[in-house]
Amino acid sequence: MKATRRGVLAGLGVLATPALALGSRDDLRAALDAAEKDSDPASALGRLARFDASALPPGQRLDLLTARAGLALDARLASATGTQRFALLLQQRSGTGVTPERTRMRLTREVGRLTARADRLFRGLGRTQGSVGERYRALFADPQWHYPDSDAGRDQAVADMNRVLAAARARVPALLGPVPPFCLDVSARRLSAAEVAAGRGGYRELPTPEKPGAYVVDLKDIARRPSWSLKGAVHHELLPGHMTQMPMEVLAAPHPLRLRFAPSYAEAWGMVAEQLAAADGAYKRDPLGELGHIHWLLFRVTRGLADLGIHLDGWSIDQARAQLIAWQGEPGYFAPFEIDLPRLAKEPATRAAEAMAWLDLADTAARIRPAVRVRFHQAMLRHGRMRTEAYGDWKRLI
Repeated sequence: MKATRRGVLAGLGVLATPALALGSRDDLRAALDAAEKDSDPASALGRLARFDASALPPGQRLDLLTARAGLALDARLASATGTQRFALLLQQRSGTGVTPERTRMRLTREVGRLTARADRLFRGLGRTQGSVGERYRALFADPQWHYPDSDAGRDQAVADMNRVLAAARARVPALLGPVPPFCLDVSARRLSAAEVAAGRGGYRELPTPEKPGAYVVDLKDIARRPSWSLKGAVHHELLPGHMTQMPMEVLAAPHPLRLRFAPSYAEAWGMVAEQLAAADGAYKRDPLGELGHIHWLLFRVTRGLADLGIHLDGWSIDQARAQLIAWQGEPGYFAPFEIDLPRLAKEPATRAAEAMAWLDLADTAARIRPAVRVRFHQAMLRHGRMRTEAYGDWKRLI
């Protein structure tokens, strides 16, 4: 029997949530639709004023609260300039409690923590010379960890990723609790020859009840994807990362205004998923793989700091590049400096917001007793994306 959206949701317990009368639900949806089309944020907010968020089921409550928060920030952004505009964009893309000052402090602390972890691992491997960034550059350049630049080498890289994926798939129930079975029906595969010829990058095909999903990995410049760097990509892009959160969000069907005003959540979940796999032993007796995991985390955090540096501290692109090299050595595969830094300069607060959405989510989870953390993960997945201020209200999302 073919799985249906309603059947999957019922299996997860989503349909057991107490709800308002159907007319009230339809009224809210109509008001949100009208607010989305309204070019005046203040007027759009007025359309939502009559609804009581506390009386709504979880998904609709998230829709309403997210829309209100985002539209209120839109209204303030209309006349904001300079550092005030950056601060408002940061809040709009992450959460109302995320300020530039708190962001700088939190990201700086995380860079220090990750750098210390990497240093210990490098020393354990006998790599003691140079800064952590310099040691990462040397590790990336070490040919013993490179796949052959051939079809056979790329096939081997994908096979290695799928072996990591098999172990990650087995971890999902203990880490996340029940997820729709089709979320687990995913794999890694190569770009086709035609896609490579067309210059296409890596991409995702989300699973559905009718078809499996895939992370189609870009291995064109395979020397930049050493074997120790791929485990983290599996946990982020596949399981327990995007291939759980994104398909479950499709089922939850958040309103477009929630998609617009909680844009950093998908990446936040992907980063938390990497950390969940690591904490569950994915890198036990694998210091090189753990260094790869830490490098991905450093990549996200230091991009956030570069965002602050460019837009608040007046860094040039060259200054930002030099600092990123000092911190992480090499860029993430899909974000080479020559492409990523000009984009970062054009998109103020985007990378800082992504980093804080992730770290606030991780920090919230860390404050929850391990015995109930799976329930927290269920709450974070079941109804789709949210802003950081919703994390602490997780018990109302179950």
